[in-house]
Amino acid sequence: MFGAPCTRKRHAMSPKTSALVAVLIPVVLHVASGFYLPGLAPVNYCKPGSTTKQCQTKIDLFVNRLDSDESVLPYEYNHFDFCTTNVTTSPAENLGQVVFGERIRLSPYLIDFMVNKSCAKLCTRQYGPDIPGSAARLEQLKKGMMKQYRHHWIVDNMPVTWCYLIDTDKQYCSMGFPMGCFTYRNSQPRGLCSVTSEFSKPETFYLFNHVDLTISYHKSERESWGSSFIEEGGRIISVKVQPRSIKHKNHDRPMCDSTEHLTLSLKDKDAAFNITYTYSVTFVRNDHVRWSSRWDYILESLPQTNIQWFSIMNSLIIVLFLTGMVAMILLRTLHKDIARYNQMDSGDDAQEEFGWKLVHGD
Repeated sequence: MFGAPCTRKRHAMSPKTSALVAVLIPVVLHVASGFYLPGLAPVNYCKPGSTTKQCQTKIDLFVNRLDSDESVLPYEYNHFDFCTTNVTTSPAENLGQVVFGERIRLSPYLIDFMVNKSCAKLCTRQYGPDIPGSAARLEQLKKGMMKQYRHHWIVDNMPVTWCYLIDTDKQYCSMGFPMGCFTYRNSQPRGLCSVTSEFSKPETFYLFNHVDLTISYHKSERESWGSSFIEEGGRIISVKVQPRSIKHKNHDRPMCDSTEHLTLSLKDKDAAFNITYTYSVTFVRNDHVRWSSRWDYILESLPQTNIQWFSIMNSLIIVLFLTGMVAMILLRTLHKDIARYNQMDSGDDAQEEFGWKLVHGD
């Protein structure tokens, strides 16, 4: 006489929704683990001739893209006429490095652990009216110096820093150093190059064609991780660079004790000259800083670092865009499931009401 009690069916998630969730979960986990974390694992270094599975001798110096606070366009290292290596392969980059536009390449700098070098020649670039592409390459260098583009180097998974004094008593370490300086008519250098008074010639470019690298290391002596070394070794705790502008008179055997700067005129485009790039490496033992604390001196300078608002906004826009796409896909998929669920519930209600009408008036 009476109809069956009203029951609601619980429907399982559709195959399409299950497949979508199964795909999104590993993608989100991969993105979360793909971003760069400083100091993933320590690397042990030892003297040449003592390379083992526990330590290595060669220290790779990697170059990254060049950027500027005055321009939103970064450039790869080979965009400017610097010295490059013949190696075409690049180190593997994680998702975070790719998203942030990092372009890491191996540099031609040859560095061995605990081997000091003085004024080692890297390469010589020639310019002149008879050399194809000379004017374009020179113009790129000048534009880079005028817009204050900065190098970003990496050694042992750690940025190479340029440290200098500010306010006459406090040291500031920047994770990058300028490729050169430009002085205007009032003899006032711009930006990062204003920390020194050496560049005063008006309307002149000063190219930094020499770098002094100071590599500090923590010695393996009296450390548990250094007990397997045949010879003494250590771990790198900091790499600091001091760029200089040197006019080399002998390009085959350059001397870095010259105080004359390498200058380029603003209007000089057809002159024939050479630019020789050199570098020096000095190893300094420092057992007061452990490998686990090697980022401290960089982090202390971060509050005064210029914030690149364009990069931050660009990253936020990308994150919001991707989040919106995922939300839209989920909403459209779930909307179909909810609509199908409501239709089935309406059908059950209609059938139940039709059964009650049969006994109406009895």
